[in-house]
Amino acid sequence: MLSGLGFEEIYNLKGGIKAWQGLEAAGPKELNLDIVRGDETPDEIVALAYDMEDSLQTYYKEMHHRTKDQEVRELFYKLASIEDKHKRTILELIATIEAPGGSTKISQADTGTMVLEGGFDMAEFMEQNEPTLKTVPNVIELAMMLETQALDLYLRFAAKSTNAETKDVLFKIAQEEKGHLAGLGRLMEEKI
Repeated sequence: MLSGLGFEEIYNLKGGIKAWQGLEAAGPKELNLDIVRGDETPDEIVALAYDMEDSLQTYYKEMHHRTKDQEVRELFYKLASIEDKHKRTILELIATIEAPGGSTKISQADTGTMVLEGGFDMAEFMEQNEPTLKTVPNVIELAMMLETQALDLYLRFAAKSTNAETKDVLFKIAQEEKGHLAGLGRLMEEKI
């Protein structure tokens, strides 16, 4: 039916609607919007995106060291490596928006907290989720949740932004997040 309506990229959810266990999204719509003011320049947004990718990589590396199960350790290592690729993509984006002679500062803000993709405080997130990250499926599901939340957050940042160029950059970053989700979907099919 969807194909007949012109949709070209269609997926079947393994298990279909019967696989759904009744979980619903929760939380306020403004969750983590306080990370941005709304008037950020494109380079400020790209620096923020880089910081969040970097923090997520740090999180995966930390979980790699904390985990005893070898298969889960290897998965955390792979996820950390994937975040390295994501950071390179962000650096390439910087090259397309940076003004001649300018230089976007790329480093973790010295705030004492690390913010993961999706806007989560790393320490809180680790405390809340570490006990459940004992199996490969749980780790992949968590990674997919983080990427989904990041996609949603970038789109909400774009809606809040008053700068047309910044909106464009946010949409580009959101597109990247869609690619990250697709990659995690393939990883889930491979591992599970």
